[in-house]
Amino acid sequence: MCGIVGYIGEEKAAPILLNGLSKLEYRGYDSAGICILEKGEVIIEKSKGRLNNLSEKINGGENYSATVGIGHTRWATHGAPSDINSHPHTSKDNLFTVVHNGIIENYIPLKEMLISKGCKFVSDTDTEVVAHLLCDNYDGDVIKTINKTIKMLKGSYALGIIFKNTPDVFYAVRKESPLIVGISENGNYIASDVPAILEYTRDVYYLDNNELAILTKDNVCVYDSELNKINKEKVKVEWSVEAACKGGYEHFMLKEIFEQPEAVSKTILPRIKNGDLVIENVEFTKEQLLNFRKIYIVACGSAYHVGIVGKYIMEKMCRISVEVDVASEFRYRNPILDEHTLFIAVSQSGETADTLAALREAKRKGAKTVSIVNVVGSSIARESDSVVYTWAGPEIAVATTKAYSAQLSVMYLLSLYMGKILGTVSEEEAAEQVKSLKELPEKMEKVLSDMEIFKDYGKKFKDSEDVFFIGRGIDYALSLEGS
Repeated sequence: MCGIVGYIGEEKAAPILLNGLSKLEYRGYDSAGICILEKGEVIIEKSKGRLNNLSEKINGGENYSATVGIGHTRWATHGAPSDINSHPHTSKDNLFTVVHNGIIENYIPLKEMLISKGCKFVSDTDTEVVAHLLCDNYDGDVIKTINKTIKMLKGSYALGIIFKNTPDVFYAVRKESPLIVGISENGNYIASDVPAILEYTRDVYYLDNNELAILTKDNVCVYDSELNKINKEKVKVEWSVEAACKGGYEHFMLKEIFEQPEAVSKTILPRIKNGDLVIENVEFTKEQLLNFRKIYIVACGSAYHVGIVGKYIMEKMCRISVEVDVASEFRYRNPILDEHTLFIAVSQSGETADTLAALREAKRKGAKTVSIVNVVGSSIARESDSVVYTWAGPEIAVATTKAYSAQLSVMYLLSLYMGKILGTVSEEEAAEQVKSLKELPEKMEKVLSDMEIFKDYGKKFKDSEDVFFIGRGIDYALSLEGS
C-alpha cells in the first residue's frame, strides 16, 4: 500500500512532498523518494528505510527551489527494499519519471518487449516498465502518449508522472488504486489519501477509474479514457487537521480507540429524531423491501466481520435471507443477482478494490445497492444507489477501531429501519432498540474510563504464542474481529 504525493504551485515543492509523505507513513513503507524539476533538470532523491533518512539526506528539501514534484513511500512488492528499487523511476534521459501505487500484472512481457528494443533496466520493479513504456510510446504529444501507455497496462495503478520537457505541468492517472486531486490558491496536489494534503487544502476531486488529470499551478483538467474533458464535482473534506494527527496520544491506534464513543455518537444520534429513525439517502417502501428475496453483504477484512454481525441482526429484524461474502471471492463465483436482490457494500475507505468490483457486478445484474462507507465522495459511495456514511473521521491505524464500531452501529440502524417498515419489528421493540442505541456512546466511554484493566491484560498476555477467541452467534463474529 504505497503512498503518493504530488505538488505544483508557488511554494518549494520538496518540503511539501516530504510533509505529505510523513502523513502517509501509516500505510507502511520500506523506502521513500522524490522527483523535482529544478531549473529544467530532473532531480531524483531516494533512500531506503525511514522517511527521516530521505529528509536528512536533502536537508528537509530546503536546498531546492523547485515548485513542481512527485513523491513516494514504497512497500516492496517487486524487488527487495533498496535505494535502487525505491520510487520514483525514470526512463532514458529522464524524459519520463513515475511514482506508482498498485501492481502491473503484465510487466514481464512488457519488460521483455522493451529490452528487445534496447531499454536498459536498473531496478527489479514493475513500475520502471511504465517509465520506459511512456518513453517508447512518446510521439510528441504527452497526453496521447500517457493514454496509449495506460491502455497497455494490466493490473491496478495510481500514477504520478513528470515529463521533463513540460516543467509547468504534471500528470496523474488512476485505475483501481485510490488517488485524489487537491485544489488550493497556492497550487494543486495529488495524493493517495486525504491526510497527505489536508494541511494545505480541503477541496478535492476523487479520480475515477481510467481518468487522467493534468495539473498546473493554476488549473486542473480531468479527462476520461477517450480524452474527453470531464467536469468533476469538487468535494469539501470536513476532517480537521487535528483529527488526522495524534492529538497528544502515543500512537494513532490509542487515539482512535478513545475516539470510538464520539464516532458512534456522530453516526447514530443525528439519525434518531423524535424517537424515530431517519437515514438520509436511504428510502425504502414496504413493497420494495418485500420484493427482496435475498440480501448480500459484501466486504473485506474487518468490514467482512461487520457483515457477519449484520447477517445475524438483519435476518432477526427483517426476516429476509442474508448471505455474507468476502469481496475478493464474490464476483468469481458468478453469484445469483437480480432486481430481487439487495446488495450492501461495507468499506471504511470507500476505495476497497475488490468491494468496488463486487458492487459493479451487482449493479450490472440489476441489484439494488447500498454502501456503508466512511469517506465522502469515495468511489463506492458515488457508485452505489444509496450510501450511509459512518462519520468516524480519518482512521489512520491499520488495525481498525472506530471505523469498525461505527459500521456496526450503522448495521443496527439499517436493520432496525428496514424492520420497522416491514412490520417485522414492533413499535415497542423499536423504541427499546432506539433507546439502547442512544445510550451506547455513554456506555463505551464508561468501558474506556479504566484503561488500567486493559494494560494489565496486555502485560499478562503479550508474550503468549497463541490466543483463542471463542463465541457463538454474534459473539462468533466478534471473536473473528478480536482474533
